[in-house]
Amino acid sequence: MARYDVVDFQSLEGPVKKVRKALGATAFGVNFFDLPPGSEGHAHDETARDHEEVYVYVRGFGTLRLDDEELEVRAGLAVRVDPAVRRQPVAGDEGLAWVAIGAPRDGRYEPPDWG
Repeated sequence: MARYDVVDFQSLEGPVKKVRKALGATAFGVNFFDLPPGSEGHAHDETARDHEEVYVYVRGFGTLRLDDEELEVRAGLAVRVDPAVRRQPVAGDEGLAWVAIGAPRDGRYEPPDWG
């Protein structure tokens, strides 16, 4: 029999919906982010963990700051980001929601301490 898990984002608490943890996934990270209108997300890179990330935008529009560049993003787009690139999402007037999926380019995935 097939084994699967399901999670409703609305049942998860906090500004970062820890989807990986809720589903028990172990091979990669996956989280749901929902920024209110005009908000700026956390600026960071993934160099220390060597994580390649993909962002799948599901609602709204905004800007993804990538080092010294700004990329306009909206629902229906997906963006892949190298580990060394500093990234920061900025929500537009309607807010911005996306699913982030990541894993190390080399080696085994280790869940972060924060979830």
